[in-house]
Amino acid sequence: MANVAKKVSWSGRDRDDDEDGRAGETTPLLNGTGPGAAGSGRQLTPSSFLRIGQLSNVDLNEDIHELETEVPRQRPNEIPHNEKLLSLKYESLDYDNSENQLFLEEERRINHAAFRTVEIKRWVICAMIGILTGLVACFIDIVVENLAGLKYRVVKDNIDKFTAKGGLSFSLLLWATLNASVVMVGSLIVAFIEPVAAGSGIPQIKCYLNGVKIPHVVRLKTLVIKVCGVILSVVGGLAVGKEGPMIHSGSVIAAGISQGRSTSLKRDFKIFEYFRRDTEKRDFVSAGAAAGVSAAFGAPVGGVLFSLEEGASFWNQFLTWRIFFASMISTFTLNSVLSVYHGNAWDLSSPGLINFGRFDSEKMGYTIQEIPIFIFMGVVGGILGALFNALNYWLTMFRIRYIHRPCLQVVEAMLVAAVTATVGFVMIYCSRDCQPIQGSSVAYPLQLFCADGEYNSMATAFFNTPEKSVVNLFHDPPGSYNPMTLGMFTLMYFFLACWTYGLTVSAGVFIPSLLIGAAWGRLFGISLSYLTKGSIWADPGKYALMGAAAQLGGIVRMTLSLTVIMMEATGNVTYGFPIMLVLMTAKIVGDYFGLYDMHIQLQSVPFLHWEAPVTSHSLTAREVMSTPVTCLRRIERVGTVVDILSDTSSNHNGFPVVESNPDTTQVAGLRGLILRSQLIVLLKHKVFVERANRSLVQRRLKLKDFRDAYPRFPPIQSIHVSQDERECMIDLSEFMNPSPYTVPQEASLPRVFKLFRALGLRHLVVVDNRNEVVGMVTRKDLARYRLGKEGLEELSLAQT
Repeated sequence: MANVAKKVSWSGRDRDDDEDGRAGETTPLLNGTGPGAAGSGRQLTPSSFLRIGQLSNVDLNEDIHELETEVPRQRPNEIPHNEKLLSLKYESLDYDNSENQLFLEEERRINHAAFRTVEIKRWVICAMIGILTGLVACFIDIVVENLAGLKYRVVKDNIDKFTAKGGLSFSLLLWATLNASVVMVGSLIVAFIEPVAAGSGIPQIKCYLNGVKIPHVVRLKTLVIKVCGVILSVVGGLAVGKEGPMIHSGSVIAAGISQGRSTSLKRDFKIFEYFRRDTEKRDFVSAGAAAGVSAAFGAPVGGVLFSLEEGASFWNQFLTWRIFFASMISTFTLNSVLSVYHGNAWDLSSPGLINFGRFDSEKMGYTIQEIPIFIFMGVVGGILGALFNALNYWLTMFRIRYIHRPCLQVVEAMLVAAVTATVGFVMIYCSRDCQPIQGSSVAYPLQLFCADGEYNSMATAFFNTPEKSVVNLFHDPPGSYNPMTLGMFTLMYFFLACWTYGLTVSAGVFIPSLLIGAAWGRLFGISLSYLTKGSIWADPGKYALMGAAAQLGGIVRMTLSLTVIMMEATGNVTYGFPIMLVLMTAKIVGDYFGLYDMHIQLQSVPFLHWEAPVTSHSLTAREVMSTPVTCLRRIERVGTVVDILSDTSSNHNGFPVVESNPDTTQVAGLRGLILRSQLIVLLKHKVFVERANRSLVQRRLKLKDFRDAYPRFPPIQSIHVSQDERECMIDLSEFMNPSPYTVPQEASLPRVFKLFRALGLRHLVVVDNRNEVVGMVTRKDLARYRLGKEGLEELSLAQT
């Protein structure tokens, strides 16, 4: 067996290395390098490939006491950050069912009628996901509309009052104070109660559907903070939208409903117990994400494609139908409730939180000569999107290093809110773009220094929620905006949106991107109309739509789903081809920076893309795998199991089970795989051989016992095992997966990657030609390799 050099051991490190690792861990790194971030390379002898029960006894009480008495260290002013790190703190989800004896017995008992019942339950859950996601979207929309309307009325009345009397500085102070106060509350609840609710949540949901377990990402508390946070962010006047967070909200709703209980509220409704496993939960979460897109944009097909393009690792036809059903129910629920709320119950005219309005094909059609113009707009959108993402990248790096304390994060959010109000006020004050009120649909017309019967055009952009501003830019008649107004607004809003994305508030980037693009797109259309002497085809609204698509595509880098979302939101298939052209061009031009992938990388998440790096065929499983592997015997001593689970230096989650003769050092071949969670349930119920022989075990363990403990399995420290019980034996035969996926050590990295990614695995055992375990491949082993500027590069692993 060949020696293998590894940077970081998947199994336990030496005690000295572990102490270094923990020293690094006490520093509150989001991503960082501690002294033990990556161990030094070392040669492994053949005997070090496998450890079977060679750990010393661990006193659990001493461990707990040490944890409790550890003195917290003072937070540093600067956190070091290295983007070429992969965090060890993220665990994987397991999409592969453990086909042990308990599972197979239950599956054999399910007859055709029971199978049909399970299928019906899946459809019922998808319907409930759609209904609740639609209702949450309605709640957000109605509350934002009323609170934002109240704020705009107060500020408008104040400006009107002081315009006549003088002293407009008081109006500026009022506007900035209102914004900062509302945003302060929104930022406080995110920073101090549930930090994972910050941002749109799309990167986190992408990671979850990719198979990464992000802590707290689908909890009820996260949903409550998300909903309240996004309401306060939008009302606070930040350059944000409420559409992105709907995707996260829908995912949390799906995760909660599909389990039939709330671990946060400690309530178990004893329903849907069959779906309490990662396999089913991830399917429902992808349905929730699609329902969120559908509620946000009124785009059920776009929602399905979003889940397919951005999320789910595993896909099948039945899943497509169920997700489409959830999306349709979501948009119908939202449409019905909002129609009743607006007083026209039978007119279903509000399919999503944002409705782009109808684009008339006859008045706003396009000709063949406009295709190059659309492609050029895609290029501009790609460049601006790359600039946006590059600026946001450096800003996020700065935040990671210096603004890592919650109190500083809240102060920054308040500062951005106050600056946004100040910039808006100064631009309105300096603008002399006056438009006649008659025939306009402006909700809050601000006269300021304009003549009677006119309103300040710049004010309409700031005295509106971003969604309404986007629709105005699409549909206002030619001549409604001065080119200088649009140019200044685009420039200022671009930098404000860039500064805002990444704050510790719940907010999305979809609508700010659309608004920036619609503004420069309309400006482009006006310029084109001027150059062509007012040609009939140069309609500024049409170019505002293309600019919006180009800007959004340039920032978020989605093509298929975004094309369909834009088509469904406009209600016009005619623009499908130009929108697709614009999005593809924007993606190709600016593909170096992708916003969601960039933030995933900055979090050091072990995210697996669709394919392995293209130059990785030279690597084999032997070079990629982690060693040594901690294995268990089929019949193992309880004390050994407790010691292995208590070993803080390794913290493994999967253990190969082997057959071994106690009298020899020769290890037999692989017999199965058992998970940490399964071992903890066995220890909790004390399923020991001696107790079974004495008939002390009250009943045989069932699969329901494992599902009841899912997903928050108790820590090993909470399970009491007496000294006598440590000497007992535990038989793993019935509970281990006897047919885990394996690969030979000569398999290439792309082949290993494809098997791991397509099947959604958590552990992949590497064996030699005698079927002996020589290593283990996990998500972090594969995610370490990526294609950099200088070819294939290997990331270091860090305890962050």
